[in-house]
Amino acid sequence: MSKPHWRRAHATDLAAISTIAARIHPDLPERPDVFAEKMQLYPDGCCVLTAGDAIAGYGLAHPWMQYQIPPLDGFLDRLPDAADCLYVHDVAVLPGFRGGVARAYVAEIEQLARSSGIPTLALVSVYATRVLWERLGFHPVAPDAGLRARLATYGASPTYMLRELADQVSVDRR
Repeated sequence: MSKPHWRRAHATDLAAISTIAARIHPDLPERPDVFAEKMQLYPDGCCVLTAGDAIAGYGLAHPWMQYQIPPLDGFLDRLPDAADCLYVHDVAVLPGFRGGVARAYVAEIEQLARSSGIPTLALVSVYATRVLWERLGFHPVAPDAGLRARLATYGASPTYMLRELADQVSVDRR
């Protein structure tokens, strides 16, 4: 089998994305239509991890506003005109295919953000993945009351995290 790699997601990948989401996030269910909307609104940020002919994971990201967490299992309707972050909605990879693939997806999303003039990456860490995201350069944000209320819909112990890109040297520039 070939080494897993990321490629842009297609509408035909939606069933696989939904199956993986249900397996990885059983306590945070989202409807396939919600994933489909993200893919339609910002296809450049939506990828699948392929391993041979199989899909072993997915990553979904889109422009958004810092501290304005999109509702879990909710429609975005449209992307903000003046986005100040690229929001990583989810990176889910099946066991057995993990090990460096999240780093590769984040590197691709970082390049996308830079080329779009977006200075920050944002996400909500769930299921005790904070250490992983910290290794990838994200830092936790102390939430105010409004942010805490929005985080409450993301299960037990979610952490809002940011990664500033403006002062970091791109991998391609080294």
